[in-house]
Amino acid sequence: MSKITETSFRPVAKKDAQAVMDIYNREVLGSRVTLDLVPRTLPQQLVWIDEHQGAYPAIVATVGEQVVGFASVSSYRIRHGYSTTVEDSVYVHPEYRGRGIGKQLLERIVERATVHGFHACMARIVEGHHASLALHASLGFFVVGTEREVGRKFGQWISVVLLERMLNT
Repeated sequence: MSKITETSFRPVAKKDAQAVMDIYNREVLGSRVTLDLVPRTLPQQLVWIDEHQGAYPAIVATVGEQVVGFASVSSYRIRHGYSTTVEDSVYVHPEYRGRGIGKQLLERIVERATVHGFHACMARIVEGHHASLALHASLGFFVVGTEREVGRKFGQWISVVLLERMLNT
C-alpha cells in the first residue's frame, strides 16, 4: 500500500499542536515560504488551533498517528467588506512532499471554504516557490499579480505572487 492511500485527513485538534508547530517552525527557521521570523510557541499554536475550529477551518494529514501536513484558511483582510474572502495555507513535512499530500490538503481546505460560504480564496506565495505555485494552478488558482519586494527574510528582499480562485460562483 502506498503512502497516499495510508494518508488520512481530519480537522485539526489540540492534540496536534506540537506536530503542527514543528512543521511550521521548520519553515519559519529554515525557508522563505513564510515571512514569519519568530517561531511559534506551544501556547500560540493552541490559540491558532482554537481560531481554526469554526468558519476558518484547518485540517491535518496523518500517516498512522503522525501528523505529516496541515492546511487552513484564514481571514484575508480585517475590513468587513473582505469577509467573504479567505487566504489558504498548506504545509507538508519535508519527508512527505512529492506524494500528493499537499494537493489533497488544498483540495479539502478549498472544499471546506466553499461549504462555509466563502466566495473567493487567495494564496500568497513567495516568488520562486515553484512547487506551491504549480500546486495552486493545478487546482484552478490563477495569478492576479506580484507584490514586489514586500518582505525581507535572511537578508533578502522577497516578492510575493498573489493567486485567486473563485469558490461560490
